[in-house]
Amino acid sequence: MDILNAFREYQEAATAAIEGASTAEELEQVRIEFLGQKKGKLRELQGLVGKASKEEKPLVGKAFNEARTNVTARLEQRISGLSQHSQSSTSDFDPTLPGQLPPLGAIHPVTRTIANFRELMGRFGFRVVEGPEIEDERHNFDALNIPEDHPARDPLDNFYIATAAKTAGGPILLRSQTSTVQIRTMEAAKPPVRIVSLGRVYRPDTMDATHSCMFHQMEGLMVDTNVTMAQLKTLLSLFARSFLGPDVEIRFRPSFFPFTEPSVEVDMKWGDSWMEVGGAGMVDPNVFRAVGYDPDKVSGFAFGLGIERFCMKHYEVDDIRRFYENDVRFLKQFA
Repeated sequence: MDILNAFREYQEAATAAIEGASTAEELEQVRIEFLGQKKGKLRELQGLVGKASKEEKPLVGKAFNEARTNVTARLEQRISGLSQHSQSSTSDFDPTLPGQLPPLGAIHPVTRTIANFRELMGRFGFRVVEGPEIEDERHNFDALNIPEDHPARDPLDNFYIATAAKTAGGPILLRSQTSTVQIRTMEAAKPPVRIVSLGRVYRPDTMDATHSCMFHQMEGLMVDTNVTMAQLKTLLSLFARSFLGPDVEIRFRPSFFPFTEPSVEVDMKWGDSWMEVGGAGMVDPNVFRAVGYDPDKVSGFAFGLGIERFCMKHYEVDDIRRFYENDVRFLKQFA
């Protein structure tokens, strides 16, 4: 393939240029020429990857990554060699001077997104509350109007903890949604309520580019008199624009959830298609009754948003699994 030959020629030319450089300044020029993100030859190769056919892309992508990795490694090795040679040949080296500080880590992009969510919702007047990640069936299902025969309660769709169940006297599981926190909040407080809860949830989903068996959600709840769906849609639209910018496109689709009625799916424009980022709706009267609220006197809305998917959109990450692979090359981009 001509594309693979281009990768091979690129690697050979880059290696020759690296070996031919004798100073740090010359190596820097080589780096800019072959690895520069704006005008370097590496960017030209990226264009070739995009021209490959669907069948060729896996092989072409692998060859591109190998060429880039090999050239980068050889450049770093050459830079290190020149640095050591320079230090050993310098007669006025002062061992009392402070050394170079080791590289420091950075806040994980998901953690950074959570912090931004907390700040934004605080501006909208929502208080942040916490809740346990290990829950009983009442808070995870019963109080949320999810009946025993609902598919969401299937043991194969949840992480039940057998040992804890024996100790606690009933089924215990890793929470499958942060909606459990809204139940605990309403049990402990009278209306009005305006809270958000951010944290991990667990579902045995098949891992792919947009799904993980552990991910983060932001649950929001507002309960008062005369709360409307219009307020819910306005809040979510303003939140999305505040975090992702004024050009983000959000849409709402009718849906069904046991704990809200009416219910909507919240989608975000992703390239030429749409990606679901959460669910929302008006709190079902049965949920109010389960926590001791009078549904004839109060109304409210609730929403749950996938934090990783907002993070992917914000940082232009194409695969949710990258956040949890602990690949330093990926994480260094957020330093």
